[in-house]
Amino acid sequence: MFKSFFLNRQWFWWAWLGSALILVASWYQVELDVEINEWFGTFYDTVQKALGEPGSVTFGEYMAEMMTFLRIAGIYIFIAVVLDFFIKHFIFRWRTAMNDYYMAHWHVVRNIEGAAQRVQEDTMRFARIMEGLGVSFMRSMLTLFAFLPLLWDLSANVTELPWIGEVSHSLVYVAILSAASGTVLLAVVGIKLPGLEFQNQRVEAAYRKELVYGEDHEDRADPPSVLELFGHVRKNYFRLYFHYLYFDVARYSYLQATVLVPYIALAPTIVSASITLGVMQQIVRAFGRVENSFQYLVNAWPTIVELMSVYKRLRAFEDHIKTYEKHGGQPRPMPAE
Repeated sequence: MFKSFFLNRQWFWWAWLGSALILVASWYQVELDVEINEWFGTFYDTVQKALGEPGSVTFGEYMAEMMTFLRIAGIYIFIAVVLDFFIKHFIFRWRTAMNDYYMAHWHVVRNIEGAAQRVQEDTMRFARIMEGLGVSFMRSMLTLFAFLPLLWDLSANVTELPWIGEVSHSLVYVAILSAASGTVLLAVVGIKLPGLEFQNQRVEAAYRKELVYGEDHEDRADPPSVLELFGHVRKNYFRLYFHYLYFDVARYSYLQATVLVPYIALAPTIVSASITLGVMQQIVRAFGRVENSFQYLVNAWPTIVELMSVYKRLRAFEDHIKTYEKHGGQPRPMPAE
């Protein structure tokens, strides 16, 4: 899954320089997001001044703030579109490297149950998941590195926490505790999901395999066999639906509750009028960015479950190949593109 791309000379430029380009471009995106956060502070202070003192802000000054936002947002959109386009090509090259590696060993693994599915579907799913999950993880880390110092500084404006009192740089600790509690909660509640997803792919593969045999052989895919195999599929799906039911209750309840966390933490500061509207907006947005970065596992848990299932199947596939190579077997060369 990894060495076929990152340790293969054929894919050196795509794997390493491509990764570096994605990292740099993503960091620039985060820096633009920081600029937008600063703009929100200035803009809402301008709005507060204009509403509190009629005539204190001219129409030109107000529109100048709009143009500042459009300039930053325009650059952000351009970088986002070009970067996402490049990432799609990057991920497909990764899938191509995996496909070439597996097909070079097809004579070794072709008899493994679900081999065709693992080469075609699992590599496709792995690529799709890495596009979403891997890139979002990198962006979460970069966002955390950029906004955590900002939230640390902005926390100096917070006078005290409700029911607790004064805590230096309190919002950073609140964000960490909020995200950590959600991560632990969902890890406990969703502990059975990876195994069920793995089992789900096994029963789907068995059902698909029988249907494929039925295309060429009249004695295969007969009604009793199909009914039994599909019964296994149905049973596993219903179990999966049940476990996802209470998992989703916990997940969505937690995510909705966290919307109020920064406003509750800021309650004493707001009611004492210790900050302006602009500073409050900066704090809330920075808090949200930091909290969301810490909540990466919470937001991505269903996708992580799917990735674990795909990884288990491809790992077993590769273990078979490694055993063959350990005994002196050689892969078959793939034709050059």
